[in-house]
Order: sequence, then C-alpha cells, then structure tokens
Amino acid sequence: MSAPGTDRDAGLQPERTRLAWRRTTLASSVVAVLALRQALRGVGAPVEVAGAASIALIWLAFLWVAHRRIRTLAADRPPPLAPRAALAAVACTVALALFAMTVIF
Repeated sequence: MSAPGTDRDAGLQPERTRLAWRRTTLASSVVAVLALRQALRGVGAPVEVAGAASIALIWLAFLWVAHRRIRTLAADRPPPLAPRAALAAVACTVALALFAMTVIF
C-alpha cells in the first residue's frame, strides 16, 4: 500500500484550472482593449500615448504569465504555481485596476 497523497488522482482539476486561466486572460484582454480605447480617445498627447504603452506592456506581461501557466497545466502532474508567477499576475491585475481608476477620475 502506498503512502497517503502519493497516488493522487487529479481528475479534471487541472483542466478546470486551465480553463479558468483562459477565461481570466480573455477578461484581461477585454479590459486592456477598453483601457487602450479610453487612453487614446483624446488628441494623442504624450501622456496618453505613454498610458497606452503601459497598458499594452502590462497586458503582455499578464498574457505571458497566463500562457506559461496554461502550458504547465497540460502536464500529467502539473507543479504548483510559482510564487513569482503569482506575484506577477497579481501585479498586472492591480496595475490595470489602478490605471482604470486614474482614467475614470
């Protein structure tokens, strides 16, 4: 008999997590497009162009983290999310939220 926890059947949990990452990436893409549209709505001042560029960079960083995680989850026994990747995903989300607050106000 094997030790408890060594023969774990992951079932559909990695698939659900992979789908959740894809949904989150899609939602982030929509937010980034709407933020870009709002940032570039004016006459194209340098501040607006810099804001649009920062939005694009933040979105690309989140896309990179999500893509790596989705690929990792395709393995039979995917490892847990690395702390640096989790921190990067949270930082991108918070940065987009802060930018949205500055655009609205």
